[in-house]
Amino acid sequence: MFIIEYIQAPEYIECMELLKRTTTCGALRKDDSGKTVILNGWVHRKRDHGGIFFINLRDRYGLTQTVVDQDAPEELKAAAAELRNEYCIALEGTVRERPAGMVNPGMPTGEIEVLVRHLVILSRSEVLPFQVDEESKAGEDLRLTYRYLDLRSTGMQNRIRLRSEVSFAVREWMTAQGFYEIETPTFIKSTPEGARDYLVPSRLYPGKFYALPQSPQLYKQILMVAGFDKYFQIARCYRDEETRGDRQPEFTQIDIEMSFVGREDVLAMTEGLMGRVFRKTLGLELPARFRRLTWEEAQERYGSDKPDLRFDLTLRDFSPFAEAGEFQAFKDALRQGEQARQLAAERGVSIAGGAVKALTVPASLMPSPYSRKQIEELEAQAKIYRAKGLAWMKVGEGGGLEGGVSRFFAGQEGAIVSALDAGPGDLILLAADSRRAVANTALGAVRSKLGRDLKLTGPGPDGKSRFEFVWIVDFPMFEFNEEENRWEAAHHMFTWPQDQYHTTLESDPGSVKGDLYDLVLNGFELASGSIRIHDPELQKRVFRIVGFGPEEAERRFGFLTEAFKYGAPPHGGIAPGLDRLVMIMAGETSIKEVIAFPKNSFAASPMDDCPGEVDQRQLDELHLRVEGPAP
Repeated sequence: MFIIEYIQAPEYIECMELLKRTTTCGALRKDDSGKTVILNGWVHRKRDHGGIFFINLRDRYGLTQTVVDQDAPEELKAAAAELRNEYCIALEGTVRERPAGMVNPGMPTGEIEVLVRHLVILSRSEVLPFQVDEESKAGEDLRLTYRYLDLRSTGMQNRIRLRSEVSFAVREWMTAQGFYEIETPTFIKSTPEGARDYLVPSRLYPGKFYALPQSPQLYKQILMVAGFDKYFQIARCYRDEETRGDRQPEFTQIDIEMSFVGREDVLAMTEGLMGRVFRKTLGLELPARFRRLTWEEAQERYGSDKPDLRFDLTLRDFSPFAEAGEFQAFKDALRQGEQARQLAAERGVSIAGGAVKALTVPASLMPSPYSRKQIEELEAQAKIYRAKGLAWMKVGEGGGLEGGVSRFFAGQEGAIVSALDAGPGDLILLAADSRRAVANTALGAVRSKLGRDLKLTGPGPDGKSRFEFVWIVDFPMFEFNEEENRWEAAHHMFTWPQDQYHTTLESDPGSVKGDLYDLVLNGFELASGSIRIHDPELQKRVFRIVGFGPEEAERRFGFLTEAFKYGAPPHGGIAPGLDRLVMIMAGETSIKEVIAFPKNSFAASPMDDCPGEVDQRQLDELHLRVEGPAP
């Protein structure tokens, strides 16, 4: 039997019993020479060398070269001639060593090939919309439309494998540490958690809706009240918000909660988890303890609460030099910032005022001195983050300042160069604003762009990817919404205010630090967590500060505050993003590359045309009416 034109049951069942694979396309080595094997898979490439056919057969385990020789029966040659890329076939043959000079060291199976004796076409493929290669060059929508083809590529197969291995390593380690894996509901009550909920109408309760969980936050806290002191879940979460490279409408997080713990316990547990995951899946040893920065340190030194520490550029305070200098734009920013600070203080609100920040780019990092065009590109980046501009100057060969705004700082050159640790050829970038946060964030965005442009985030000297973890701690508990003239929770309303602020909670919310912590990896927020409020009275105080009266709090969160009346333990947790973790480990910048069936940039799936319309009968059952045309 050399070829079957079309296989139907029961013939298909008989064929598969005869040609069921005995090994995979990634398993054979030189020691297997002489063995008769059966392989099943897809035609990756076919080459016709004058009647000798080389067929590279692929499955998820690897690639094997198979050969139909010139002296093969004509029926077998005819079968080989018909093959096209992505035909699904089964073949039987004998393993043999490749001839001298034809060994492929780039393939694990590169020392052998399989001489084909029997071949069956299990199914044919139409002309492909794009080639299934190591990494597809097709556009995103085309890849997502034919995701089943895209998933056959070696890159996607490896990333999905890595995701599976990471998930297994998480479960293995968490279970060994005494955690229970407990599922929480998918249909829940809608509660405000910072993003819009996806709503599900109820047929049984007309006019009422379930919400899909943005996170299992409230339920995992209730599990702590219930006495399950170590909980975890690889949880599906849903947020109706704008998509971007590392965000999707539906995503997965490693949700964790613990009772009778403080911040140090949660941080140590997470460090242990990350150590186990990286050791088990990538063979890398992480530091036993990760670096720590307070939120304020991160903002002041890196202009971000998720700094990329794979490179060492830091922001410095240039305000004293600006005050003594003659550049009016800097002086105005500081003056306006001080006026705003004083006005806010009169209203009982603490703000930082204005700032001028500097960033020194060493000449040793630049292949050549930055041109005016390149500096303008950096300025455009700063303006995205609300900066009015980006000033600059350079350090000359003699150690003085030249170019840009240097003339406004005559007499301060030596002090500036010394304070900024600058040297000849270095570029000094300056951002100012009446709001200190804007100056920091804008220059932090410039820092991030420099890291990419100057390739400061690439592999280390050993050629391996670098993974720089850092804890960001001591976040502000509240932030003031000037448009609505009220306080809001900076993260969420269930965070424990650090003990030293309990007496001034209502009188000075702006100074309160929450027992919050974020884990940052290579410039991405990998995990966020906090110690939770377990005291019902303290929870009510926080509700009042953010404008939730007793009735509203009861309506939204009554089931949680009711549970807290019955001996709630101190507890805290964290939730690393699984998609983002695997994305970083795989060296990607979009979580679409590590999710089997993601949505596109418009939160739609071109493969199955989701979201789609439903028929009128379904709407009638749900007591819903669609007004206006479907988008």
